[in-house]
Amino acid sequence: MTKVEYFTSESVTEGHPDKICDQISDSILDTLLVQDPYSRVAIECLTTTGLIVVSGEVTTKGYADIQTIARRTLKEIGYTNPEFGIDCEDAGVMVSVHGQSADIAQGVDSSKDKKQGAGDQGMMYGFATNETKELMPFPIVLAHKLARRLTYVRKQGVVKGLGPDGKSQVSVEYHDGKPKRLNAVVIAQQHIDDVSEEELKQNIFEHVIKPVCGTFLDENTRIHINATGKFVIGGPEGDTGVTGRKIIVDTYGGIGRHGGGAFSGKDPSKVDRSGAYAARWVAKNIVAAGLADKCEVQLSYAIGVAEPTSINVDTFGTNKVPEEKIIELVKKHFLLTPKWIIERLDLLRPIYRKTAVYGHFGRNDPDFTWEKTDMADILRKEAGLEKEVKVEA
Repeated sequence: MTKVEYFTSESVTEGHPDKICDQISDSILDTLLVQDPYSRVAIECLTTTGLIVVSGEVTTKGYADIQTIARRTLKEIGYTNPEFGIDCEDAGVMVSVHGQSADIAQGVDSSKDKKQGAGDQGMMYGFATNETKELMPFPIVLAHKLARRLTYVRKQGVVKGLGPDGKSQVSVEYHDGKPKRLNAVVIAQQHIDDVSEEELKQNIFEHVIKPVCGTFLDENTRIHINATGKFVIGGPEGDTGVTGRKIIVDTYGGIGRHGGGAFSGKDPSKVDRSGAYAARWVAKNIVAAGLADKCEVQLSYAIGVAEPTSINVDTFGTNKVPEEKIIELVKKHFLLTPKWIIERLDLLRPIYRKTAVYGHFGRNDPDFTWEKTDMADILRKEAGLEKEVKVEA
C-alpha cells in the first residue's frame, strides 16, 4: 500500500522585510571583507516604515559607509517608490555599531591549543537528500524557484505593477517518500493599488506558477494567489523586518533540524555560519557518495575551543554502510575546526550578499564552496561502494 505524506515549505523574495535586513547585513560584511579579510563582524538590521536601524559589533581595519550601503541595497532590490512604504532616497538610516568584545576575541584569536577557537558555543545542522539534483528537499527547491521567478517577472516587466515584497509556499504530496504532485501552491505578491486583482492572479499563474511547477500541477492542485484579495501595503510598511528571522527559508524549508543560529551579518569565525556550511558540505558529500539516500549532520562547538565537541550523523535508516563507518570517515577526512573550515571552503571572501536571499544551500554557484561534492569519490571508495548516487530530475 502506498504511503502518502504531505510537506510544506516557503520562501520569500528579496523585497521581504526580513530579507532586506539580511541583505544589508551581508552587504556590510562583504564591504569589510574586501578591505580586511580578517574582519570580525556581527551586524544586525531592523527595518520598518521609512526607517532602517543597523547595530552590532565590528573589529576591522576597513571602513563601511553604512548609510550608503543600506540605500544602495534598497535601490537594487527595487524600493525606489515611496508607495511601497520605504524608498532608497528618503529612508532614515540609524547606525549604532561598536567594537567586538575583547573577551570573545581572545577565545577566537588564540584558543588554549593555539588554534583558532569557535566564536561561540552552539550546534549546527547540515542536511542532504537525493530526491533532487541539488541534493536538497524538493519543497524548498520549488519554493525558492517560485520566489526567484516573482522577482524576475517584476524586474523584467513581464508582469506590470508588482512591488518588491512577495512570498511563495508549496505543499508537496509524497508517495513512499518520493515527491509525486503539488497539493497546494500559495503566492503572496505586493502590487500597486490600481492593478486588477483578476488580471494579477492570471498573470502570476501563467508567468510564475506554470513555468516553475510544470508537471507537478494537476486539476486538484489548490492555487491561492493573494488570498486576502489584495496586497498593496507590503515591505517594511506592512511588516517590520529583522536580520536572521528567516532561518528555515535560509536552510532546508523545515525538513531536517536547525540549531537556531542565523547566518547573515556574521563573518565566518562565527560557527553559526561556517559550521552550518561545513555540516551541509559533509552531508551532501555523504549522499553524493551513495553512502545514504538522506543524511543529517550535527556539529557542536564550545567558545574558544577549536575541535567540535561532538559530531553526529543520522541517515534515517537509508544508509548503505553502517553509520559508525560513515562517522569514522567523516572524522578522518573532515577536521572541522573553524580555521580548517574557513581555509578549506575559502570563506574569507566577499560572497555573502548573494547568500542572503533564495537560500544558502542547493545553489549552483562556484562561490558556494560548501555545495561541492569534491569528497564524494574518496568517501565512496573507502566505504567500499562502486556506484554513484542517482538523483531525481
